[in-house]
Parts: sequence; structure tokens; C-alpha cells
Amino acid sequence: MARYTGPASRICRRLGQCICNKKKCAIGKRDFPPGQHGQARKVKMSDYGLQLREKQKVKIMYGLMEKQFRKTFVQASRSPGVTGVKLLELLERRLDNVIFRLGFASTRRQARQWVGHGHVQVDGRKVDIPSFSVQPTQAIRMVGKETFVKRLQEIRETMQERQVPKWLQRKEEGFEAQVIGLPSRDDVQFPIQESLIVELYSK
Repeated sequence: MARYTGPASRICRRLGQCICNKKKCAIGKRDFPPGQHGQARKVKMSDYGLQLREKQKVKIMYGLMEKQFRKTFVQASRSPGVTGVKLLELLERRLDNVIFRLGFASTRRQARQWVGHGHVQVDGRKVDIPSFSVQPTQAIRMVGKETFVKRLQEIRETMQERQVPKWLQRKEEGFEAQVIGLPSRDDVQFPIQESLIVELYSK
């Protein structure tokens, strides 16, 4: 299986940043790369290394493989506007990311699972494709059996502090929301240097 399914904290330690969205990330206690010689390694990064690490960080954070990420970049480069900003917009509009940003899942991995298992409806129709790109005015609804609804309630209670971005509107009751606009660069709260990714693919 090509997709990484190991400990998310190990990736965070390798990248030097917490990207797993877990409250108890291992990087808080072990702020050095994993492995036997992790503490001893002090390698100066080249320009290419910095660009590659930034791409890997964004790719892993949104749960994409290389082919899918490159395809998204090509789509962004052909769209009007700044390529880097357009790339982040396309990534933010992914259905699995939207479910995560709405607080219906604790991590993007979990949100991807909800979508894949058919727990998400868009405008009343089931959508089980995580890469589905949402559009303004579309309505999103979580559906499932009683045990699934109870799980959603537990997640929502723990995710109350998570701020819903301005381009999404979540209903106070139930598990429904609506897309009221498109994401802007300011809506991406995680520190990302998209210019490094553009430079890497422009070579």
C-alpha cells in the first residue's frame, strides 16, 4: 500500500513541525528527527532541500500522493491568479478537508475515512470521493447510524475550540453546513511557504 499508514507523529518529527493536528503530538517531547541518530543529526538544508520539505509537508498534511499533488499543482498553474495561492485554495476545497475544518472529524485522516465510508452528502447526494471540490452554495450533511451520530457528537464536543473558516457556515444544531464562498490565503492558518513549492515545480 503506497499511502503512509504509520505513526503520524513520526512524520511531524521528521519535518520539524506538528502537522497531525493531535493534541498529544510526540514532537512536544522529542523535538528531533526519529531514529537512532536523530539527536546527533544536524544537516544544513540546501535550497532544493527546503523546497522539497515544504512540498512534502503540504502533501502529507492534506493526505495526497505525488501524482495527485502534481495534478492539483498543474490545475492551479492553469487557473487565473497567483499559482501558490490557487494551489492552497484547491487543497482547502477538498471534501475531506472541508469536513475536518467544520469540526466533524478530529483529523484529516478521519475525515477522509468518513467520506470514503459514505457518511457525507453534498446537496442531498452521497459523495464518497475525498478529492471532490466543493462549490459555493453547496450544502453538506453528515449521515449515519445512531452509533456514528454519537461519535460525531463526541468529536464536536472536543473540537469546540476549532474555528470554522469564514467561507464555511456550520449550523448550530445537527451536523449540517453550507459553503458560502471560496477560501482565501488568510484562511490557511498553518504556516506554509507556497512559493517554495512553486519554485520546486518550476525547475
